[in-house]
Amino acid sequence: MSVEVKIGIDNNPRELAVTTPATGEEVDAKVSAALDGTDAVLSLVDEKGSRMIVPSAKISYVEIGTSESRRVGFGA
Repeated sequence: MSVEVKIGIDNNPRELAVTTPATGEEVDAKVSAALDGTDAVLSLVDEKGSRMIVPSAKISYVEIGTSESRRVGFGA
């Protein structure tokens, strides 16, 4: 299972996109903690183990996709 997350950053025309093995509920909890001031940064790890850290004050929006299993093959 993986979730695609798109993060809009203030004063930046491009969005950050990361596919994380975390569940949608785990990502939602991290985003909520970052936006309500509990955490100073939003930290997510992608499927390859790379970590993205975004300052909470710079987040303009977060789009959390649905959880889906990884598709393999030509029919995917």
